[in-house]
Amino acid sequence: MNLRLTFIAGLLCPFVALAADAAKKEPVRVAVIGGMTLGGMWPELEEKFTQDTGWPVELVATGPKAILTQALKAGLVDLITLHASDEATEMIANGFAKDSLPWARNEHCIMGPADDPAGIRGMNDGAAALKKIALSKSPFIDFMGPGSREVSHRLWQAAGVEPKGDWVLKDESSVPQAVVEFAATKKAYVIVGRIPILKGKIPSAGMEVMVQGDPVMRRPYVVMIASEKKFPQSNQAGGKALHTWMTGEPGQAFLREYFTRKPDEPHLFYPAMSEVVKP
Repeated sequence: MNLRLTFIAGLLCPFVALAADAAKKEPVRVAVIGGMTLGGMWPELEEKFTQDTGWPVELVATGPKAILTQALKAGLVDLITLHASDEATEMIANGFAKDSLPWARNEHCIMGPADDPAGIRGMNDGAAALKKIALSKSPFIDFMGPGSREVSHRLWQAAGVEPKGDWVLKDESSVPQAVVEFAATKKAYVIVGRIPILKGKIPSAGMEVMVQGDPVMRRPYVVMIASEKKFPQSNQAGGKALHTWMTGEPGQAFLREYFTRKPDEPHLFYPAMSEVVKP
């Protein structure tokens, strides 16, 4: 009998040890850009990461990047993910974060009036669409949002067109979320993120998505770990584990497979290295 109990105990020991190890793991505190939580993707990513590694995850902050950077500066999070931007670079330069790496992309689209004067509806080549807008001298809003400006600049370069003339209109919307409403009053085209349009964060005001699905119109998200020099109390082991998982094959595979499991949902996020984006 004793031999039998000893044998069973020997079989159970590795599992008991794993459970004890998981119990010692402190939650990885994260700040996540709002589009990822709004669409429901992030909770599933957390669940898969915890299944794979045993590390629990605690969502501390979500929303626009100002909320995320405040949480990081306050020492409330171990890991942050947001768009590649000047703010992200500043977090590294000022010693708040480290190890910034791209891990995902999201997509911008070209919105336009229903009568589509430039004839770009259904196109999936943003540069070609902008060239048609320029040739027809259809009104185009020079949106000052940093993401849209970045995508717009890249597309105009690829189109070989310098956007100038009375058909290029200055963005005079009161807040960034009102840019499509402003474009509607001018019957103009404008480049915006697909997520805020789909989730109603930017009202469409009768405007329609004309161009989507172009890899060149995708912007990278970066993931960073809180700096232990600035925040010695941070969960460095957990932050590194999640950072490595997200930027490595497990996280990239999750992004590749997520929307194939949800065919009725629009494809909003892409792996960082899923395609080569032309300059």
